[in-house]
Amino acid sequence: MDVIARHAEPIEGVANARKGPGRLRERERPAQRRRDARRLADGGRTTRETRETRETTRQAQRETRDAAPRLIALSTAGTVAAAHAALRAPRRLSLRQALPFLGPAFIAAVAYVDPGNFATNIQAGSQFGYLLLWVILASNLFAILLQTLSAKVGIATGRNLPQLIRAYLPRRVSVGLWVVAEISAMATDLAEFLGAAVGFQLLLHVPLLVAGLMTGAATFGILALQRYGFRPLEIVIIALIGVIAGAYLVESVMSRPDMRAVAYHAVVPQFGGAAGLTLAVGILGATVMPHVIYLHSALTQGRIPTTKASQARSVFAFERFDIWVALGLAGIVNGAMLIVAAAVFFASGHTNVATIETAYQTLTPLLGPASSALFAVALLASGLSSSAVGTLAGQIIMEGFIGWRIPIWARRLITMAPALIIIALRVDPTETLILSQVVLSFTLPFAIVPLIYFTSRRDIMRSLVNRRATSVLGWLIAGVIILLNGLLLYQTFGGAL
Repeated sequence: MDVIARHAEPIEGVANARKGPGRLRERERPAQRRRDARRLADGGRTTRETRETRETTRQAQRETRDAAPRLIALSTAGTVAAAHAALRAPRRLSLRQALPFLGPAFIAAVAYVDPGNFATNIQAGSQFGYLLLWVILASNLFAILLQTLSAKVGIATGRNLPQLIRAYLPRRVSVGLWVVAEISAMATDLAEFLGAAVGFQLLLHVPLLVAGLMTGAATFGILALQRYGFRPLEIVIIALIGVIAGAYLVESVMSRPDMRAVAYHAVVPQFGGAAGLTLAVGILGATVMPHVIYLHSALTQGRIPTTKASQARSVFAFERFDIWVALGLAGIVNGAMLIVAAAVFFASGHTNVATIETAYQTLTPLLGPASSALFAVALLASGLSSSAVGTLAGQIIMEGFIGWRIPIWARRLITMAPALIIIALRVDPTETLILSQVVLSFTLPFAIVPLIYFTSRRDIMRSLVNRRATSVLGWLIAGVIILLNGLLLYQTFGGAL
């Protein structure tokens, strides 16, 4: 019986095996269908490759959260995964591969089309025609180099510029630079908030104080997008830049500028006297902004985590493309501001257009109500986007220099207060914009000099250290900016040029 029993077990097992495969197949079919669906979704890749991709994405998210400040650490998983896929792909720059890397430079580019640029470009175009157009081109090239160095800091070191200053410079120097950076951030935010308020006022015909409160609510809404990761905020900022560019494209067509004069003065340097030199320095001060030099290094810091020097170089190559596209567009918009002012105001004899409100009122009889409405829309988009970016920059400055963290809404409330007080006291917004540019002129070297110093150090930047020619060019640009801004300060406080 024992022998029969011992032989019966295998027979029973065989019988069960004959019945079992059907049941096993029934249990396996849902799992198989899921595996097939994953293969189709992943373009035919194997399950092992899919697991590796998912693990890479999860690791990238963990590294991003560890490396970047909380303000910008929450990343969109799809963007990070697409970026890593582009890094693994054959080395050829295409729009599809570059798309996940686009965004940081557009946020930085907002500072180059802010309300301060409106004020200086309108005044320059109405008083001197196309004469100072070359200054915008030169300033834009300066800005491209400086923003490239700033972006490289975040990619190469995993730190932003304020954090490097805190880590490598004496504490007294670091605290002093923090104070100067906070002053520049507050001056910038004041001007940008006022610009957005003036845009609301011109567009909706409401009192300026009401427009200021509307500006505060709108910027709160933009900043709230951060809870969904960096990508939604980047998309909104890009859309607002698109609104500004679209408005000025239409304005340029409507104003019918002299294209021969545009081409000539874009490349031939002229000042037209001491007043022209002062305006040229103002254009430079309104174009090269210190707060976005700090901010851009934080926007690239840990955004696309890398583990190899070759990956860091690839990310930097894509970021250069981002910078040229974003700042190239900002430069075109800046040039369009001056070109429209020259074609409309200077050509018709209105050479005393010195305020944003006067420009708005003068456009209506010269080009019609549609042109003034487009001007107000562009100003509003400029003010809202640059005000939100200014708040982000202020947060980065405080966290990087001294390690203090306050909620972003609290910083927004704090920086809103001076602007609302100025509005309540009925101080002229354009005069405030000009004063803010003077403050920025004074603080600009305190951001540029540390930037070039750190990016020239191989022990910090490693494979992305500046080439000797890049460092020399950077120091030359820094010298020119410091000299011209010194002339602006000298003129502002009563000196004669």
